[in-house]
Amino acid sequence: MNLYLLVLILYSASLLLLGLLASRKVKHASDFFVASRKLGTGLLFSTLLAANIGAGSTIGAAGLGYQRGLSAAWWVGSAALGSLLLAFTIAPRLWKIASAHGFLTVGDYLEYRYDRSVRRLIAGLLWLGALAILAGQLIAMAWILDVVAQAPKWSGCLLGGLVVTAYFSLGGLVSTAWVNVAQLIIKMAGFLAAVPFALGSAGGWDGLTSQLARQTSFQGGLPQYLSLTGRGTEVFDYLVLLVPSFLISPGILQKVYGARDSIVARNGVLLNATGLFLFALLPPLLGVTAHAFYPELQNRELALPTLMVYLMPPWLGALALAAVFSAELSAADAVLAMLSTSFARDLVQGYFHPDLGPAELLRVTRTVSIVAGLLGVLLAMVLPNVVSALQIFYGLLTVALFVPLVFGLYWKRPSARAGLVSIVAGVASTSCLQAFGDGKGIGPLSPVACGILAGAAAMTVMALWRNPAAENSAAG
Repeated sequence: MNLYLLVLILYSASLLLLGLLASRKVKHASDFFVASRKLGTGLLFSTLLAANIGAGSTIGAAGLGYQRGLSAAWWVGSAALGSLLLAFTIAPRLWKIASAHGFLTVGDYLEYRYDRSVRRLIAGLLWLGALAILAGQLIAMAWILDVVAQAPKWSGCLLGGLVVTAYFSLGGLVSTAWVNVAQLIIKMAGFLAAVPFALGSAGGWDGLTSQLARQTSFQGGLPQYLSLTGRGTEVFDYLVLLVPSFLISPGILQKVYGARDSIVARNGVLLNATGLFLFALLPPLLGVTAHAFYPELQNRELALPTLMVYLMPPWLGALALAAVFSAELSAADAVLAMLSTSFARDLVQGYFHPDLGPAELLRVTRTVSIVAGLLGVLLAMVLPNVVSALQIFYGLLTVALFVPLVFGLYWKRPSARAGLVSIVAGVASTSCLQAFGDGKGIGPLSPVACGILAGAAAMTVMALWRNPAAENSAAG
């Protein structure tokens, strides 16, 4: 067994042990779902940042950097902008409503603001999309094991799925919050050590650009490859896809529910946004460096693990790989939380068994988390790469949830019918453009942007047309 594989196995075992110890504090469903709303600023910040620096922010962003250059920094930069807006708008406002009414999921809020039909529709769409992002995290873990041990893709997906399912199903948000602290420390140490070493190995920035200048595979030329603005509309597409997603992601909002108060909710999210801004350039820079040393990679998402295994000394490569592995695990547990808690609370308790007690709800949620983990593994074996998996999730989630959640918080007039119509209009518009428009939108607008606009227009028309006296209760 080589050093890299041994480090990853020992590291996984330590995370499982930490999750097991933390799970002893879980006695009730509220502990599992929202950590009894006892998270301070430090824990909320660490669990948010750990979840947000996942497969897309590491393996995916480095792969985009390898192929497209430094403009890939906007993949994480867009998430940072979305988080910044979240800190000053939705997070504290939604926390107050959730705390006052004892909400455990975003579905609880949707039923309160609209009705049960909106909750069920979003829960169903969420399951389809969130399975894709869980698969994306597992694919990234498989690429790591492919490089360090030449392991087949299925084995890497299975190992990652088993680890994250085990520690999440033990303790929910309580376990993941503490596990995320350890993961975040490893991530920061690994990336902050890897970037200067990789640049130094290339001879600094001048040496890196000289090596890249000898290559001829850049579309648009080297200056565009090294530009933060990139080519065409790719930066705009990142912004449209990811800024709204990080404003309304159920996985993020449910962690916000766990804050001690609204001030903690705002500050924890704000620190998370700051961390994302500081981190944004690191993976693309490593991807660009990997292109200088290994320009013939067939799979761009092997750029980061290849650089860490073959360019860096074993001790640093092992640390950096543990950092990347941590990123995928922490993001995967956030998605698993979305899947299991939404299904158990919004569908099982909200539809099939309304009289389900707290103990039974906890048992069902743990069971669902195991099933969801297995389904994520199976889907990961089918999807081709990380970024394609994440785009499925972000697109579907954003067009379905953005308009009803944001409009519902800030406009009293939209009814449940308006919410349903906006969801259908947004999802249908995006799906049609993806299916029949070759994945292209209208003019400079991507299919996701068109879907958001269609949903917003549909809700506005329905809200203005409906009799205000017949409206549901407004958001608090």
